[in-house]
Amino acid sequence: MDQQADILFTRRSIRLYKPGSPLTKGQLHFLLDAAMSAPSARNRQPWQFVVVSRKDLLDELSCRHPYAQMLRGAVLAVVVCGDTRLESEESYLVQACSAATQNLLLGVEALGLGGVWLGVHPRKERTEAISELFGIPPEIVPVTLVSIGYPAEKKPRNAHYKHDRVHLNGWTNTMA
Repeated sequence: MDQQADILFTRRSIRLYKPGSPLTKGQLHFLLDAAMSAPSARNRQPWQFVVVSRKDLLDELSCRHPYAQMLRGAVLAVVVCGDTRLESEESYLVQACSAATQNLLLGVEALGLGGVWLGVHPRKERTEAISELFGIPPEIVPVTLVSIGYPAEKKPRNAHYKHDRVHLNGWTNTMA
């Protein structure tokens, strides 16, 4: 497999970060361009992004999400939001934002950074806390949160393929 395709398999959830300089505008543009290149139903592209780089906001965000303690060491966080004015079907909105989140994480890996996906939607207490912190209007739904930093841990490539979960031409035939 070539090196470009390898990021699909080496991308891991990284929660430990070492100090580092802020991302450049070019790096940030690359990450958001990757996120916005994700597919979406009917090509509605219903995403909005809140980029968080201020240390005080990262610290506060780590207090508002029960699993976001790693934000205290992150250089950046991105709140991936769905815009209900662009996509009224909630399931499509969530799918589009999830695809954007995965693309964002692949961009993080491509830049040699570390990141982790933190679930926000449909937990009302999380969506409300994040919306309040950033002044997000009611028609915008925080769907995911991505913590980004300089990795202080290296995880091995994971083998996730499970042939018994693949069904060929019907449910009873697996790809053994």
